[in-house]
Amino acid sequence: MAKKTLQLGRPAAIPTSPAEAVLDRVPNRHADTNYLARFTFPEFTVMCPVTGQPDFATLVIDYVPRSWLVESKSLKLYLNSFRNHGAFHEECTVAIGKKLVAFVKPRWLRIGAYFHPRGGMPIDVFWQAGRLPAGVWAPDQGIRTYQARA
Repeated sequence: MAKKTLQLGRPAAIPTSPAEAVLDRVPNRHADTNYLARFTFPEFTVMCPVTGQPDFATLVIDYVPRSWLVESKSLKLYLNSFRNHGAFHEECTVAIGKKLVAFVKPRWLRIGAYFHPRGGMPIDVFWQAGRLPAGVWAPDQGIRTYQARA
């Protein structure tokens, strides 16, 4: 079997849909150590499947890896593939979490999706898989819930 070439270090177009996106992974050189890795993606966009209007969010993905790490360029391309994809907030958040869990099989993963209000109401979605290992520091995700101007 030929060795797969990572997207890292070469030009790669944004996939036109999440189904077309390819995630890459690399070996975790510290698989014997419990630690938390965090990805914060402040420019997530998905299309409302009813109105076709864009919905914007900040995604925060925390995970405690086992044998594999998700490669960040491929993750950025995957997350950007939602830009022209129609999905509800809950659907895309849970799908992203499940795809990452299936792909890198972490000890623990949580995703927080903090959507900006549209129509006067923000929708935040939270999902996790597994249990946080004892002794691992998982700081607050640091995203304030929406507050109207005073």
